[in-house]
Amino acid sequence: MLALGLNVRNRIRLPKDGPAIIIANHNSHLDTMVLMTLLPINILNKVHPVAAADYFLRNRFLAWFALSIVGIIPLDRQIKGMHKDPLAGASEALSCGKILILFPEGSRGEPEQMSILKNGISHLAKRHPDVPTTPIFLHGLGKALPKGEAILVPFFCDVFVGKPLFWQGSRQQYMTELNNQFDSLADQFPHSDECS
Repeated sequence: MLALGLNVRNRIRLPKDGPAIIIANHNSHLDTMVLMTLLPINILNKVHPVAAADYFLRNRFLAWFALSIVGIIPLDRQIKGMHKDPLAGASEALSCGKILILFPEGSRGEPEQMSILKNGISHLAKRHPDVPTTPIFLHGLGKALPKGEAILVPFFCDVFVGKPLFWQGSRQQYMTELNNQFDSLADQFPHSDECS
């Protein structure tokens, strides 16, 4: 990240090994790369972003890069009916001790605007109740490389790492706690028009 300055808070809360889930808000294609750079290099072979198959597998070159270089686990967002489990690949990866990166908003939103979290993450947490979910709030990346742009703008950006959360038996409780953590993390940023 030569063009970005990152101010990381509470880095000690990041997972040291898998299985683990990292979730973050999503404003930029830089989000995944930034999250991967936060982790120790010796565990990067265990880190797999979960990403939309319809977007990242839409042509041969992008599919090769996403699968072979970034190491994504494709998520099929277009499944009709109940014949295929969209979380099967992610669930299998957690069973094998991997660290997953997910964006529960579903897709990149407007720069620096957080959307409502989708509850797909709760289905994965329910299947793996002993696996920690670490929320991370990213600020500034939506300005550094906004959706629809191809030119990187240098910025100092902030990364706020939340406390790991475990499944506690209720989807509503789990999602409420995740939303509360994101609200708390966002409140740590001194709101202004510029990155810190």
